[in-house]
Amino acid sequence: MKYTQLGRTGLKVSRLVLGTMNFGPQTAEPDSHAIMDAALDAGINFFDTANVYGWGENKGRTESIIGNWFAKGEGRRDKVVLATKVYGNMAADGAAPWPNHDKLSAVNIRRAVDASLKRLQTDYIDVYQFHHIDRATPFEEIWQAIDVLIQQGKILYVGSSNFPGYKIAQANEIAARRGGTIGLVSEQCLYNLAERRAEMEVIPAAQDYGLGVIPWSPLHGGLLGGVIKKEAEGGRRASGRAADTLKDPSSRAQIQAYEDLVDKHGLEPGEVALAWLLTRPGVTGPIVGPRTAQQLESAIRATELEPSEELLTGLDEIFPGPGPSPEAFAW
Repeated sequence: MKYTQLGRTGLKVSRLVLGTMNFGPQTAEPDSHAIMDAALDAGINFFDTANVYGWGENKGRTESIIGNWFAKGEGRRDKVVLATKVYGNMAADGAAPWPNHDKLSAVNIRRAVDASLKRLQTDYIDVYQFHHIDRATPFEEIWQAIDVLIQQGKILYVGSSNFPGYKIAQANEIAARRGGTIGLVSEQCLYNLAERRAEMEVIPAAQDYGLGVIPWSPLHGGLLGGVIKKEAEGGRRASGRAADTLKDPSSRAQIQAYEDLVDKHGLEPGEVALAWLLTRPGVTGPIVGPRTAQQLESAIRATELEPSEELLTGLDEIFPGPGPSPEAFAW
C-alpha cells in the first residue's frame, strides 16, 4: 500500500480510504469486522465514517460497529486514522430533530463529538469532518468550538465534506485570522470520471489552502464498475443513480464506450476508475465502500495500476472535464 500526507499536515494516510457506510445497512457486523481486518492487513490505515451512518432508525449503528471492532484490541485503534462527520440530525428518518441537535452550532458540535466517541469506543478522533455547510452558524463560532475540542484532546484535525470552493476559502481565512487554528486539512467531495465539476473550483481551492482531496462515490453509484457488462452477463442490475443514468441513450452510449475502452486494455472498469483518481492532482485517496471482501480486493488491485497515457487520453475523450475556472463558464 502506498501512503501520502493528508494535505499540508504531517499525517500519513493510505491512498485508499475505507468507507464504512455499508456497515450495518448492507453488511452485517461480523462481515464488517472481517473487512476492516482485511483492510488493515492490506495496509489501509484511513477509515471514514459519519455519525448518521446506519440510517433510518439505526443512525449511529455504523460507528458502533467500528467501536466494537476497536474493542477487540490488538492495536486496531492505534493503527487507524479515524475520520467521522457531524452535521445531520440523529432523529429517525422523517422525525423532526430537537432544536440544536443538528448542524454546526457550538452546542451540537460538543454534543455530537461526545456521542461519536462513545459509540466508537475511543477517546479521540483523528479527523473530525463537517458533513455539509451550515449557513446559519458563523465560522468564528465553529472554530471556537473546535479549538476547545482540540485542547481537550478529543479531535486532532478538521476536514470538510461537500463544501464549495468559496466556503473552503472562507473557513480557512477566518481560521487564519483567529490564529492558533490550523483550519481545514481535507475536503471530501463527489468526484469521479463521470462527475468532474469539482475540478473547476473545489479542487483548486483545496490545493491552494493545502487540503487533501478525498473523493466519495468514485464509481458514481456503480455506473463506472462495469454495469452494462454485468447486466449482459446476468449479474447484479444497476439501481439508483446508475439505473437512472442508463435510461438516457447518450449516457448509456458514453458508459458503453468507457467499458469498451477498458476492455481493449484488458482491465476492469471499477479498478480503472479508482486508478484514474489516483493520478489526479490534489487527490489524497478515494473512498471505497466495499460490501464484501472481494470488492475490497478489487479496490486494492487498483492501487497497483499505472494507467498508460493512451488510456488516460481515451478516458478524457469519453469523460471530458469542465476545464479550469473561470474559463469553463466565462467564455
